[in-house]
Amino acid sequence: MKPIRSLICGCIVFFIASLTCAQTTPAKTSAHPQLLGYTTQSSSPERDWEKKFQDGIVSDHVRENMRRMSARPHHVGSPYDKDNAEWILSKFKEWGFDAHIETFQVLFPTPKDRVVELLEPKHFRATLQEPTVPGDPTSDQTSEQLPTYNAYSIDGDVTAPLVYVNYGNREDYEQLDRLGIAVKGAIVIARYGEGWRGIKPKVAGEHGAVGCIIYSDPRDDGYFQGDDYPKGGWRPKDGVQRGSVMDTDYPGDPLTPGVGATADAKRLTISEAKTITKIPVLPISWGDALPLLSALAGPVAPEKWRGALPLTYHIGPGPAKVHLKVTSNWDLKPVNDVIATLSGSRAPDQWVIRGNHFDAWVNGADDPLSGMSAVLEEARMLGELHKQGWTPKRTIIYCAWDGEEPGLLGSTEWVETHGDELQKHAAAYINSDSNGRGFFHGSGSHDLEKLTNDIIREIQDPEKNIPVWQRARLSRIANAKNQEDRAEIRKRAELTIGALGDGSDYASFLDHAGISALNIGYGGENDADSYHSVYDDFYWYTHFVDTDFSYGRALAQTGGTTVMRLADAEIIPYEYAGMAETIGKYVTELEKQLKEKQDEITERNLELKEGVFSAIADPRKTSVPPPQETTPPYMNFAPLKNGVESIKRSAERYQAAVTKALAVDAPALSAQVLESLNTDLMKIQRTFLTERGLPERPWFKHQVYAPGAYTGYGAKPIAAVREYMDAKKWTEAEAQVPGVAKVLEDVAAAIGRAADNLEAATSSVH
Repeated sequence: MKPIRSLICGCIVFFIASLTCAQTTPAKTSAHPQLLGYTTQSSSPERDWEKKFQDGIVSDHVRENMRRMSARPHHVGSPYDKDNAEWILSKFKEWGFDAHIETFQVLFPTPKDRVVELLEPKHFRATLQEPTVPGDPTSDQTSEQLPTYNAYSIDGDVTAPLVYVNYGNREDYEQLDRLGIAVKGAIVIARYGEGWRGIKPKVAGEHGAVGCIIYSDPRDDGYFQGDDYPKGGWRPKDGVQRGSVMDTDYPGDPLTPGVGATADAKRLTISEAKTITKIPVLPISWGDALPLLSALAGPVAPEKWRGALPLTYHIGPGPAKVHLKVTSNWDLKPVNDVIATLSGSRAPDQWVIRGNHFDAWVNGADDPLSGMSAVLEEARMLGELHKQGWTPKRTIIYCAWDGEEPGLLGSTEWVETHGDELQKHAAAYINSDSNGRGFFHGSGSHDLEKLTNDIIREIQDPEKNIPVWQRARLSRIANAKNQEDRAEIRKRAELTIGALGDGSDYASFLDHAGISALNIGYGGENDADSYHSVYDDFYWYTHFVDTDFSYGRALAQTGGTTVMRLADAEIIPYEYAGMAETIGKYVTELEKQLKEKQDEITERNLELKEGVFSAIADPRKTSVPPPQETTPPYMNFAPLKNGVESIKRSAERYQAAVTKALAVDAPALSAQVLESLNTDLMKIQRTFLTERGLPERPWFKHQVYAPGAYTGYGAKPIAAVREYMDAKKWTEAEAQVPGVAKVLEDVAAAIGRAADNLEAATSSVH
């Protein structure tokens, strides 16, 4: 890997020479294209400041940040977690931020008893322990490490037959039904992957299982992918993925849904908390899973269910009989969020918020410190620019969140506590989490899609020396499913960004508070995976992931430039045409989903009538025909389509008004007009919220962006309609259409009002 040669020496000399107490502007060096939300006159100095910022980012600083924070295990409530919070606080203050720690008291269970034991046909007791690796200096910090467990598993002590359920998703249980296998009264064993871990015990419990074991199959993140640790970077035989198994009703503290978990907050009892599992759950390594799976008989698993272990994958039940026991200490623990503010000069009441979490399951070099280390380097360099005379127009708030790993605790409690302030002041939230080698990836609210594209066009890929945007685009072309998709990528001026679910700290900002949000990072070329294990540490990361921290530097450049661009623009750089296009695609997907389901059920019912399933079934194997279903009825999506068209028309008007207002020969808009306009623009994303929230999940208030109840991390756009369609509740699904359509019409009207006001302001100054 080619090392980055830092530009720090020359930059320091230049910075010192340019020290001044007053706001200064670097001299214009060349003509630049106009930036989104900027005038031609303000674009050039903004680019110059951004160039100084990018050149000043130092890879070695990112490395040292990670080394320091990952030196010891630092889960919620641990001494080193608090020590890291205080160290981060001291760094923000050193760099000139006004910083403090805000503490919440949250429910965080830690394991007391853990047993996975094979009782029949022979005895085996799982080790449930990750061994020390010689040469890895932090893997032996056993007394400080959290044991291998799944947080928020209910206590339980059960003994039952074992059934293998593949990834344990709803579709897998449909396959079990076809095989005539029920899990009622059984303990299920599922492999990690293909969905969030918390869905596995949720679905198992819904089907009557009494316990759930989740193991890491080497096909997914072990020797099937490459050499395992320590020879390579992949999960070894005894590696275990810890993690939360909270249900998906709401993130944050299970005992204080919707309100901040302050010391005096009114709390639910543990039995009242909806997000705690209904059955006990434990994670295990593939080394511990091998004897359990080897003891299963019954049908051979379908081909897609087979992992990479040296055995024939049977489903069961029997003769394997397993004893599973889980008990925890159900204590309140502190989470310590570090909040650092750099006040704006012209619009201090408009906030640009940047965040990442610092807590980990163990040492957490990759997750989350590969991201947090870069975020800290951004803040250092912004503080350095501030000393040189740059001051953001809007207030910048950097947040180091605690308690993300158990369930987005620190960020959710902060948003719930400060909800009224955020509604008035928050312009955008930019999040990162893990970071590695490879390609830029971004997801978010699509009013920030154009801005994201603009930023990554100006960041160089550290290994290919081409713009990050260009490399990401070419990667998408190479990996497109078909020629139609490749043609679509080539013809679009912008790369699409993904939709956000609730996989990290952006969830409460976008899904609950209606704040425009982005999640950014790099990855895709890591030849390693030690996710949520003791081996995710500094030694492992520096040997197998971003070994020279060049992509850590790229993330800091990307994130910090995004913060600067949002903080300094005359008009907040939202763009609504791309947003309308994306929402239109979501509506098209709903239509397509309905049509495909109609065709699928119609064909299946015909095959049942013809006797296809009974004719082709192997008489020596159990094969249950699928049930006959009612074909889904027609659904009227016209209101949603009309809403999208309204947004498109308003977006075109708004963009024309912005272009006119920021034209070269346009008179400058007054500070009062800009403040009023930007205040209105911040409200547009809030207009996607409804007070009632999603059906059955009222904490999630956004009507376009939300996680799925059965996908967890993954987004389920227009969830109010889509979730009912997934559950084949067609009447309920159609009943949600008018409400979502009304939200889209309200958003269009809000964009239209912004266009009206801007047109009026532009006419008055002329």
